[in-house]
Amino acid sequence: MAKAIGIDVGGTNLRVGVFEDHRLIQETRFQADFSYICHTHAPEQAWDKIIDTTATGIRNVLNQFPEIQHIGIGFPGFIDPKTQTVAQSPNFPGLKNVNLAHDLSCVLQKKVIVENDALAAAYGEYCLADKPTTGLIYLGLGTGLGGGLIYAGAPFAGHHGVAMEVGHIIVEPNGRLCGCGNSGCVEQYASASGVTISYELMTGQHHSAHHIAQLADAGDTEALSAYHQAGEYLAQMLASVVKVLDVPNVVIGGGMCHAWHLMSAAFEAKLNADLIPVLRGKLQVRPSKTDDIAGMLGASLLARHW
Repeated sequence: MAKAIGIDVGGTNLRVGVFEDHRLIQETRFQADFSYICHTHAPEQAWDKIIDTTATGIRNVLNQFPEIQHIGIGFPGFIDPKTQTVAQSPNFPGLKNVNLAHDLSCVLQKKVIVENDALAAAYGEYCLADKPTTGLIYLGLGTGLGGGLIYAGAPFAGHHGVAMEVGHIIVEPNGRLCGCGNSGCVEQYASASGVTISYELMTGQHHSAHHIAQLADAGDTEALSAYHQAGEYLAQMLASVVKVLDVPNVVIGGGMCHAWHLMSAAFEAKLNADLIPVLRGKLQVRPSKTDDIAGMLGASLLARHW
């Protein structure tokens, strides 16, 4: 089978994978810092830097695999499923109505497709699993909190491309200000940035979520509390989502899933409390077993099918 490129765009890293069917042949990581760029540059300048950095990363891979024709990108934001336009990206402030697929295609002279990063990861998880016919929900815990739904074997983006934007479900009325413009969104509590904020509010100290996880493993009370809070808010959100969708399979992915052991007890207790009785015991929630390649894989597979 022909090779394809799948790209996972994060707040600080750009991951470019070369796939042959479901098999990862090569992965290259680039320092990107797109979130910092968007916070420190005018939108037009930030967009130029994002296009230039992404194109450079892809070109480096194409130099080794010039025969590749399929390029797919998982990008954080609200992406119109018809036009591929990024309407808004809450974690990349200032970006509005930009067309990553078109702009990169012009630079690279190859067709590029763009999908929401969590939806691409959901499709990757689905294809690496046993493809349950009942569907799958993916929750990506990274800088923010993304969600993806696979229904009847296909990614479901919604009419405007904002289906499963679960990170922006409000769990704390009048709570922390979110990049989407609302307050109290779950990603302000149950994400890497959310854990960092929670710990800083408790201690006055600013650390990465990874470092806070290390402190929690060492018994730091406030660090344990920050992850406990993340687990509870995540469960509160999910309980509401499954009441609407009734999908029995949930995968927790993203960089922060490595700290799942710090959240799982609080998550399970809150989920069981908030689910309607008929759903208790029927929801299968598990951390991802894909070594965090699902986003790249899903993007590469979607590029083939576009």
